[in-house]
Amino acid sequence: MANVLYINSSVRNAGSLSRQLSAEFIAKWRAANPADNIVERDLVSDPVPHLSEQMMGAFFTPAEARNAEQAHTIKLSDTLVDELVAADVIVLGAPMYNFSVSSGLKAWIDHVLRVGRTFKYGANGPEGLLAGKKVYVFTASGGVYSEGPAAGYDFLATYLRTALGFIGLSDVTFVQAEGVAMGEEAVASTLAKGRSKIEALIAA
Repeated sequence: MANVLYINSSVRNAGSLSRQLSAEFIAKWRAANPADNIVERDLVSDPVPHLSEQMMGAFFTPAEARNAEQAHTIKLSDTLVDELVAADVIVLGAPMYNFSVSSGLKAWIDHVLRVGRTFKYGANGPEGLLAGKKVYVFTASGGVYSEGPAAGYDFLATYLRTALGFIGLSDVTFVQAEGVAMGEEAVASTLAKGRSKIEALIAA
């Protein structure tokens, strides 16, 4: 039995292709792995607060030295880290907003990249502590950024690979719905490609 952490970050419900494709993936995963435990977190309906000076101070205070206020301040962050640590598989719905991730997903990342919890500093520099997990990222973008003249504007995939890799999550597969602002035919085409990739991933 595996633990699956399923996170959505699209501000849209109706019409969100990252939500649609990731939900289809989760549904097929459930059917293929009925014993698995799936934890869902929606960063829009249940938003994570952006970092504050108080949180940063608590993060860098050793756990045994934190006072009650500091412990309360980072209680949610600890919960988010615990969810990530417990997960064997992470599924992220991550649409592109202004060439990168949503502010909600960035806030989540800021809460889970925690020294001493998800990475540490060793003799050779930083070391991720979450190796061995599998990550699936479902993206959606109005244009095409995986190739062609706009490829240099894709800071979503490059940022996520960097941030996730920093904490040891290097086994990352992207399912990209691209060109969704280019008309119904483009949407239908990218959905078909996404569903085909989902079928292949579930069958693997």
